[in-house]
Amino acid sequence: MTFHPLSDEALDILFREARSFNRWQDREVSDEQLHQLYELMKWGPTSANSCPARIVFVRSEAAKARLKPCLNEGNVEKSMSAPVVAIIGMDMEFYEKLPKLFPHTDARSWFAGNEAKIAENAMRNSTLQGAYLILAARALGLDCGPMSGFDPEKMNAAFFPDGKVRSNFICAIGYGSQEKLYQRGPRLGFDEACRIE
Repeated sequence: MTFHPLSDEALDILFREARSFNRWQDREVSDEQLHQLYELMKWGPTSANSCPARIVFVRSEAAKARLKPCLNEGNVEKSMSAPVVAIIGMDMEFYEKLPKLFPHTDARSWFAGNEAKIAENAMRNSTLQGAYLILAARALGLDCGPMSGFDPEKMNAAFFPDGKVRSNFICAIGYGSQEKLYQRGPRLGFDEACRIE
């Protein structure tokens, strides 16, 4: 299969014109949309196809009531008013699924018993998957507001009580409102951030 560069319109949607939102329109995000989002994001690459992200889509009032005490004060309103808040967690036993996900070698043995390597891989690759979630949401016409201001111990107790999954970051999902939207921040130029050797 031959792939071609995306159109300028698609690149604008994914990157150049996309924004991080703090306020939301009163529009629902359906189960079907969340399934579509996951079905896109799951194809993004991870080390040894480890796929450590575990996601809780917080949408009900009861779930939001559990989420609220976990949040830093500055993130309460923008989370509670969002149609959905995704908690991107990381499975600290992801390596148990490697015989299925990476079957052509014994990749499980690379991680089993090595806590430092497990933690490093889980954090790196669940973060990657969270970024894929943002791009998938944008590709489906949704807006996002990623955040890291929360108490991880409270979050883990509320949503991952078995201790096998730990929270990484959260991301509000919905249809963003332009109301009180900050002016877009600048980015570093190529020469400030990159070099070619």
